[in-house]
Amino acid sequence: MKRLFTSESVTEGHPDKLCDYISDSVLDAYLTRDPYSRVACETVAGKGQILVTGEITSNADVDIEKIVRDTIKEIGFNNAETDIDYKTCKVLLNISKQSQDIALGVDKSLEQKQGSKEESEGAGDQGMMFGFATDETPEYMPMPICLAHKLAKRLAYVRKQNILSYIRPDGKVQVTVEYEKGEPKRVDTIVVSSQHTEKVNFNRLKEEIKEYVIKPVVPKELLDKDTKYFINPTGRFVIGGPLGDSGLTGRKIIVDTYGGYSRHGGGAFSGKDPTKVDRSAAYMARYIAKNIVANGFAKKCEIQLSYAIGVAKPVSIYVDTFGTGKISDNDIVRKINNSFNLTPRGIIETLDLRKPIYKKTTNYGHFGKPDLPWEQIIKLV
Repeated sequence: MKRLFTSESVTEGHPDKLCDYISDSVLDAYLTRDPYSRVACETVAGKGQILVTGEITSNADVDIEKIVRDTIKEIGFNNAETDIDYKTCKVLLNISKQSQDIALGVDKSLEQKQGSKEESEGAGDQGMMFGFATDETPEYMPMPICLAHKLAKRLAYVRKQNILSYIRPDGKVQVTVEYEKGEPKRVDTIVVSSQHTEKVNFNRLKEEIKEYVIKPVVPKELLDKDTKYFINPTGRFVIGGPLGDSGLTGRKIIVDTYGGYSRHGGGAFSGKDPTKVDRSAAYMARYIAKNIVANGFAKKCEIQLSYAIGVAKPVSIYVDTFGTGKISDNDIVRKINNSFNLTPRGIIETLDLRKPIYKKTTNYGHFGKPDLPWEQIIKLV
């Protein structure tokens, strides 16, 4: 049976990703100066203005406005007529400290309050987080999102290296993969929409994006005469970034994870310090799922962890190997309980999450990057 599955990715100049990157840049700046900073930072961008809002409790002193302008410059936005200008945009700050009610649950877990001698912080919020892995790519990621990220990253690369001098920072990519009996067989459709300068020849743009972006990324054995290409299908994409559309932190959660191939708990990642299980437990769930697959216990694995605010240990652990398991899902749950500390403190210590590593995660997915701690493969027994 043949099926089509589609995932998308976006470049760092997409207005939502600009906001994610600003939020994670602020987070990293605080963690650099105070590793125990509590940060929940959101960014809104639109029409020449940037608003940074949220709750930050820290001993560090950080120049947030400078971070905002430096980040916009790093991405490549410098034209107020077509996107946003890091020199002239208006930066607004609306920051307060973390709510004392939330801090009560994070500082000391319910287990400690009930007499447990094991010191541990409680979860910073309730919620459920999913992790996923599959052996269909070397990255242990689904092929559609894996290819989409690589194409979006390549689109940024040809701009930054001046290979295609007319490309501007905003862009989106979409890849449809055809599966047969659960295995990826070919690429059915590729969609690329790239912001560009005013006077570029449209036919040239289409030809060169295919030549310099698509061909170097997508293995030729996955492309055939029936593969469809839609490159800037509207015919014009000059106005981009926050001038073309507003941006908001946390609005690309499917791009950040598995491209819709696996379930999502709904919590965003960017701008949140690791006491927020929305982020840290999603990283741990990926770490577990990847190691279940990498150790040969299953070809596919999805993990769900769920938490209650102020409670250290997860209230549930769910495993689904989609019929590909070499051992039962219940046995995998037992391995997880025996091998991993799933309290907020345990996750932070296992993955070393108090370091300023979060700017690395913002663009082109939080998973599948080999240098990140939750992507490391360990031996499970």
